[in-house]
This record gives sequence, C-alpha cells and structure tokens, in this order.
Amino acid sequence: MSTQKPPKRPAARSARDPHYAREAERYEHPLPSRELILDTLAKEGIPVQEEDLCRLLHIEADEVDSFRRRLRAMEREGQIMRNRRDAILVSGKLDLVAGRVEGHPDGYGFLVPDEGGPDMFLSEKEMRKVLHGDRVMARASGVDRRGRPEGAIVEIISRANTRLVGRLHKPHGVAFVAAENRRISQDILIPPGADMGAAPGQVVTVEIVAQPDKNAQPAGRIVEVLGNYADPGMEIEIALRKHEMPYEFSSAEMRLAEKLPDEVRPNDCKGREDLRELPLVTIDGETARDFDDAVHCRREGKGFRLWVAIADVSHYVRPGDALDLASRERGNSVYFPRRVIPMLPEKLSNGLCSLNANVDRLCMVCEMSVNAQGEIGPYRFYPAVMRSQARLTYNRVAAALGLQPARDEAVPDQLVPHLQNLYALYHVLAKAREKRGAIDFETIETQMLFDDQGKIENIVATQRNDAHRLIEECMLAANVCASDFLQSRKHAALYRVHEGPTPEKLEALRIFLKQFGLDLTGGDTPQAKDYAKLLARIKGRPDIQLLQTVLLRSLKQAQYSPENVGHFGLAYEAYTHFTSPIRRYPDLVVHRAINAALAGKVYSPGDWGELGEHCSMTERRADEATRDVESWLKCYYMQDRIGEEFPGSISAVTSFGIFVALDDVFVEGLVHISELGEDYYHFDAARHQLLGERTARRFRLADRVRVKLVRVDLDSSKIDFRLAEDAAPKKKKRG
Repeated sequence: MSTQKPPKRPAARSARDPHYAREAERYEHPLPSRELILDTLAKEGIPVQEEDLCRLLHIEADEVDSFRRRLRAMEREGQIMRNRRDAILVSGKLDLVAGRVEGHPDGYGFLVPDEGGPDMFLSEKEMRKVLHGDRVMARASGVDRRGRPEGAIVEIISRANTRLVGRLHKPHGVAFVAAENRRISQDILIPPGADMGAAPGQVVTVEIVAQPDKNAQPAGRIVEVLGNYADPGMEIEIALRKHEMPYEFSSAEMRLAEKLPDEVRPNDCKGREDLRELPLVTIDGETARDFDDAVHCRREGKGFRLWVAIADVSHYVRPGDALDLASRERGNSVYFPRRVIPMLPEKLSNGLCSLNANVDRLCMVCEMSVNAQGEIGPYRFYPAVMRSQARLTYNRVAAALGLQPARDEAVPDQLVPHLQNLYALYHVLAKAREKRGAIDFETIETQMLFDDQGKIENIVATQRNDAHRLIEECMLAANVCASDFLQSRKHAALYRVHEGPTPEKLEALRIFLKQFGLDLTGGDTPQAKDYAKLLARIKGRPDIQLLQTVLLRSLKQAQYSPENVGHFGLAYEAYTHFTSPIRRYPDLVVHRAINAALAGKVYSPGDWGELGEHCSMTERRADEATRDVESWLKCYYMQDRIGEEFPGSISAVTSFGIFVALDDVFVEGLVHISELGEDYYHFDAARHQLLGERTARRFRLADRVRVKLVRVDLDSSKIDFRLAEDAAPKKKKRG
C-alpha cells in the first residue's frame, strides 16, 4: 500500500479556480466557486448530469451535500436549470432571462431581470401561471404593441407567496379570497370546509395549498379570521401580514427576555465608567416610550465637551441568541399611528434598555470635544453606567430655552444651564453643517389624531423646533465619530451610505432647471454643497416647492452597506448609525463592532453585504407598511367629505393624471387625465408636466389647483378628485 498522501484539496482547487481566495475567506472548506461551475458547464457544451459534474470538479464524498446545496442556490437564482432528464444546463446558453415577477392590478405584469436591462412584459395569459414576487425563467417572445420586449415563462424558479391576507367573498356559494396586495390580481379559491366559518367581507389570512398554473387558479385554506374591514386597528393587522412583517415574539424569545434582570445588577457595572452623577437627560417626543439616547454638554474654554450616552443593548442581546435572531429578522421597530411593532420585547425596549429617568442603566458613551467652529476634536468610546436626571420633551426644552411659551411642566432649574450649553453647541454645529454643505430640505411632517373609539379625528402638521434640531446634531456627531473610530481601527462596519444622482437623473434635472434659468454647479459629479447652494438661491421663490421636490427626487435612497461610499445628503465622507440600537439592528451591530475594536478583537455578523441588503429591505418594508396604513386612514377620514372642494398643490405628474396634495388636510388623491378637460394631454417627464395639445393647458408639479372630492375607495385606499369649476390653470396664449 502506498504511503504517499493525497494532494491537499485546497491546493488542487486553487490552481483551477480564479475565485478560490474569495471562497476561502468565506468558508472553512471552500467549494468550487459559482464562476468555475458555470465555466465547466459551458466548456462541456452539453447538459451535464450531477454525478458527472461532481467528477469534473473533483468533488469528494464528504463535499457532495454541500455542493448540492450550492447547485440548488444557483437554480433558485436562475444561473442554472435542469432539463427533463435532470441534467444541468447554463441558463444563459438557452437565452433565458431570470428575474422577479412584478404584478399589476389590471392582470398583466413584468419580469424584472436579475442582471439588469429592460423589464419584460408578461401578458395576462402568462401571469395566470404565477403570482407577484415569484422568480421565473423566461424567453423573449417578441415585442408588444408599445415596443416593449415581451416574454414567455419557461420555468418557475421559486414561489414567493405561501400566505396572503385578503377579504373573503362568496358569490353564488363559490368562496374565494381577493388579496389585499393589489399586485396579486388572481383570486384564491377556497374549497368547501376550508373557510374556518368566516363570513363574506371579513378579512382573513389564507394559506396557499395549490399554486397557480396555466390551467388552474391558486387554491388555499383560511388559517386566520382577523375580523371586519372597518374594525379599529384592522388596517395595521392587514399591513403586517401583507408585507410579511414579524409582529409576535416566539415563546423562546420571550423566555430569554424574561430571564433577564429587571434592573442593573452590581456585576453588570464592572469595568464600566460611572457617570451616574453626570446630569445626562433624554429629550424626545411626548409619545415616546423607548429612550435610546441621553445627552449632556459643558463649556470647555471656547469650545464644548459633549457626552452622548446610548443604551447598551449589546450587553443583553448576544450574537446568535434567540433575541438577536429575532431583532435581525425584524431589522427595525415599526411605528404605526397608535401602535409600535418593536424590534425587541417590551422588557428591553421600554424597560431594561430604555434610558428611563432616575434608574441605573448601562450605556455606551461617545465623549467628544467640539471647538468653537463646530469641528469635532478628540473623542473616545467607552462602556458606562448612567442615571438619567430627567425625561424631557422637545416642547419643554424649547420653552426652557425661551423659544416658545411653556405648555407643560417646567424643566427643573438646575438643568436649564446645561440645556443652554447644548443650545450654544447646536448653533456652532449648525454653522459647521452649513459650511460643510449638507442638504437641508424643508418638509412638512404630519400627525394623526384619534378619538376614544380609535377612529381618525384629524390630521395636523407637526412643528419642528430647535430642540429637535439640537438632538439631531448631537446624534449626527456621535454617528460620525463611530464611523471614524471603526475606520481608524480598520474594523469592518455597516455604513449608512447615500450616493449622489445617477448620470441619467442628473441630466434630467439639468434640463428641468434650465427652464427656470437655474443650474446645478459641480459638473458631472456635483456634491451636496452644490445642492445646498442652489437651495439657498431659490429660498423665498414662489416655486420653491416645485424646485425642491425635483431636486429631492434626483437623489438615490440611503441604504446600509459595508462599502463606504459616503453620505451625499449629509456631506460626510463616512457615516454610520450608532445612536438607536433599541429600534435599529444596524446600530446594534455597530455597537458590537466598537466593543470588539476596544478589546482588540474582531466582530463579524456573517456576510456584511447580505446584512446591509437585509437591513435596507426591512427599512423599505416598514416604510411601505406605514404608508399603506396612513393611506387607508386618510381614506377613512375623507369618506364623509365627498362633494367638498379643497385647495392644494400638484404633488406628482404621471402619464395618467396628476396627484394633488390638499393644503390643510394633508391628504393626496388623483385627478385622472380624463378629468382634465376635453383635450389630448402629453406627458413630459423631464418637465414634470402634462400639456394639452389643443388648449395648451399645462399642469405642472407644484402648480396650485382647486379640486372637488368625488370618490373614496377604502378597498384600494384611493382618493379621486375632479378639478373644481374655477380650478383649472388658465389657458396659455399661443404666440
């Protein structure tokens, strides 16, 4: 028997696989990279059986299961597929496009390709096989009458929907559920005996037991009866299920939370600095119940010393435990009108981790020096134990600073000088912000007021005062220090990134501004200061809302990423979220990274890129869910006001009409293009306008109009207006 040892697997593989180093970083026992698998299949030139592929890639017996999991992942993502003989093919060789199905309420849909490029139109016939969100492989089958590429679905890679929320209907004894998500236009058939006794019109959760195909509708069984459509709070129950948001903690998660102490124990304070005598205070809104941050400021020569103390959630929620996995899945707390879906159980979010007044709490502190020009000097991070001296509100602080009349209990006299220091600090930080060129868009925020029965009573504008801005600047300073600290220690982090405009959006913006004799400086790569300069220039103009809206829409959405590309809007080269670990998972991760760096260690939550994408998704999901709830509540509020007239401004222009935001009611609705008068209207996307062919009547973003409320549809959360008799913009005289 030969005593010669077989060659080490990594050495044999690294020679053939150009991406071996990347795989070795991710996995202890690296498999062939996806690129090598695809290249091997392509070189064979024919469909390959799985066992033959294993032989070609030298897959050992103990690697087969892992290799099969990788192949299944590649199938799910549309990189490979199997034929009827179960042989493996490269999808690209078949001219197939993999992507996600986007349904339309009218029955047709689109395939959004994974690899980018134009969307592929899917006819109603093709959409019968799938539901919104499914992932499919499709082949281009031609061009539709609008010149769009049209596709035919070849294979369904994965199904997106297992449960749906909707309303039960039973016409002529046939039961079906119409999904609340209007992008799912197919009704879900409910067989006899599978309706849980739900009455027609009630809101239910249905489990899909048979997915659609070209010959049959989807079928399901009702697993939850939520109640009647107009019940108080039903709009939130629907949104939670429609957007597949986790809203209940499991028994394992609750058990782990209950095991935690009710208060800080002496052992918890070991190794921490004692700040219990420092007059730290929390400053939040009147309705806040979870307090992430406390602040204190004192004069230091011509400058300031600022303490920002943040709840130390990382002490209680450990990587990989049940609470960590639950908070990671949620990504963030969600704030609906009258209800919060917390990221952490209440024992932590409102108790042990909340910086409540007059109790000991563990915290992570960012202590920094700020000079008279608002520049941050030396800073340090350290774990501490603190005791908030007071739970203050923005209005109480504003009153204590003499910015508005007192409406609530006065701030204790001994705290007022500290607030005055904070206010002085705010002014120098605000000047530094202006000098830096951060973009400051003026927006109107609203609040819904409810009666004792939980019905919406009014919608009012909320006023931001300097107390809001004061806290905002303190939090920005701490977040910037957190990103700088992790960068200086060369520790990976999850950055809050915000990229500037794409070349296409920049070109469209410049075309639009040219009409007004305006230009955005900065050439092909404008900076935030160029936007800020233009905003300062248009301040006071009657069309400022129009111009500001178009400027805002030219920018990308902020997101989380391990790749630091800076924060365009705030004009920071590096920025993280550190100040809200009770309600945002990225902040908790940043706390762990700082703790690890302080100890000379390295923390990794796994794949930083995947985590960034997940947290960005949960943030968008929360935004969409809260927007759905607010839209329904606004419809409910407006349903008794049909026939009334309202002044407003055009908030969006589309090819099918104009959206109008009402002035004092803060509600938005559609004036359909057919209601604009007897004319053909042409949509100009660059100028954000509709222009009448015969009358030259123009409807442009931010134009003032007067409208009449003609229809409110609670089912679709839509409000329809018609131009009031005297509301149409005057005809433009022909030259």
